[in-house]
Amino acid sequence: MVTFSMGIRHGFGLFNLLITSANGWGRETFALQNLIWGAVQPITGALADRYGALKIMIAGGGLYALGLVGMAISTDALSFSLAGGLLIGLAQTATTYSVVYGILGRNVATKKRVWAMGIAAAAGSFGQFLMIPVEQGFLSSFGANDALLMLALMASLMIPIAFMLRESKVSNSQQANDQTIKQALKEAVGNPSFRLLTLGYFVCGFQVVFIAVHLAPYLKDLSKIYPDVGAPAVATTALALIGLFNIFGTYSAGILGQRFPKRYLLSGIYILRSVAIMAFVWLPLSPTSTYIFAAIMGFLWLSTIPLTNAIVAQIFGVKYLIMLSGLVFFSHQLGSFCGAYFGGYLFDRTGSYLIVWNIAIALGVFAFFVNLPVKERAIHRAALA
Repeated sequence: MVTFSMGIRHGFGLFNLLITSANGWGRETFALQNLIWGAVQPITGALADRYGALKIMIAGGGLYALGLVGMAISTDALSFSLAGGLLIGLAQTATTYSVVYGILGRNVATKKRVWAMGIAAAAGSFGQFLMIPVEQGFLSSFGANDALLMLALMASLMIPIAFMLRESKVSNSQQANDQTIKQALKEAVGNPSFRLLTLGYFVCGFQVVFIAVHLAPYLKDLSKIYPDVGAPAVATTALALIGLFNIFGTYSAGILGQRFPKRYLLSGIYILRSVAIMAFVWLPLSPTSTYIFAAIMGFLWLSTIPLTNAIVAQIFGVKYLIMLSGLVFFSHQLGSFCGAYFGGYLFDRTGSYLIVWNIAIALGVFAFFVNLPVKERAIHRAALA
């Protein structure tokens, strides 16, 4: 499920310049999806916690396919944004990490939880590696509209995949109290560590989605100065390398998260991202430097996801894990929206991505400090009446 869902969306950056240039739309057209995904994720999570993930995932697979079809047949920016933003944004709330991690959190032993989450993240990373050359091949052979229709057929495979899910009932030990959704939300929002994780996750979303959506246009723009980087194969290879090294990065995060404090690993990931971005932007650009940057960023790409979700489960337990993971993920997607939107908006206003690259660097330093005070221990609850 995660392989298809994350893999297909990872290639949207290849469509950005092609579709927006052909239709005269702004490069921020792809931003709405991230905002919808984040805003609705806590609601989808609460429904999955209450009624089980199967129905949620089936609906998500259907919406994903419909959204891609809508993108293919849209003739104006509004309908394109509704299809790619609203429908696919809703679909991703039901087919990506928050729902899957909730299932894992309730069905995997505590000592193996972060490892299992790392495995699931690696599956999503494999999808990113797999789908980039597939989507580029569709684009080159059939054009953007037909490529989107073919992706819709692939997305529809998530529906039969959902039926393979067999989620066992939550044990009584995991349902140790009768906490309500309202109480769980109040508890999480009032917890300082949860708020710090939320702030750090905003930075994660900003950085990765800005790069995913705008790296290809950035390379194309700079081909006037560095001709070698303008070939479509460079951007395609770079995005594929992100997906490839992401497999190793997320799996490593799952392994290391069992042995070391997860907050320190998160801080290290964010500061290393800033260093990598700084070197990429400020040093001379070439295909080789682009590939090195992509490999480093790929290793750090989604490594934050198993660590962040494991901390949430560690602090609050697993009864409302999908909803609480969705709540902190909303911050991630708010950052994703800002990265996608302001990347395009500031480029349209200034003719350069430099301002946004520097913002991404500064935010990484901010996230380094924000994650250090997080406390990784289970919250103490008084017995509920």
